[in-house]
Amino acid sequence: MNDLYTQLITVFMGFFAIMNPIANTAAFVGLVGHKPHTEKIRIAARALIITFGIILLFSILGKVIFHLFGITLPALRIAGGLLVFLIGYQMLNGSGSKLHSPENNDDSDIAVSPLAVPLLAGPGTIATAMNYSASGGTTGLIITISVFAFLCLITFLCFIFSSKILGIIGEGTLSIITRLMGLILTVIGVQMIIEGIIGAFNISGLAS
Repeated sequence: MNDLYTQLITVFMGFFAIMNPIANTAAFVGLVGHKPHTEKIRIAARALIITFGIILLFSILGKVIFHLFGITLPALRIAGGLLVFLIGYQMLNGSGSKLHSPENNDDSDIAVSPLAVPLLAGPGTIATAMNYSASGGTTGLIITISVFAFLCLITFLCFIFSSKILGIIGEGTLSIITRLMGLILTVIGVQMIIEGIIGAFNISGLAS
């Protein structure tokens, strides 16, 4: 039971850090702050539904994608760890990750891009979901999907009450939160890389 709670907390913290609902709330305000409240709710709901669908797809089909492209779990952990580390490092230095930065949203639906992709369901989030779901069997898959669904609900509430939240925490506190999330992400990224390297050596040992 303790192992289950530990896994739940680990998955939640991993997703929470990389999705960073508080920082993305600021981005949400910047994108739709001028729109009516009902329109904000519609955009937030659509963005989170699309985000959950993307992560659900990659979580379930992770092993299929592995076999289709000849990807090993250690390789995913190393690549995903590097992505997570880079995102966390940029956040730790007080700048938003380029992987999460919208470049042009003039001709696209805001809910789809840049909100769902790449702000919420970016490459780091996808890699993290595939890593958690593929490494834990059926239990890991259920935990990954359930925890991410719960985090999507939290993010939706943050978006809906975005103006009040940002008014309470202020820009200074937002900066501190972003750096703390960055520190957590860098540590998670390093841990994923370490596990990937150890796994790669184990596979090489079995192959030889």
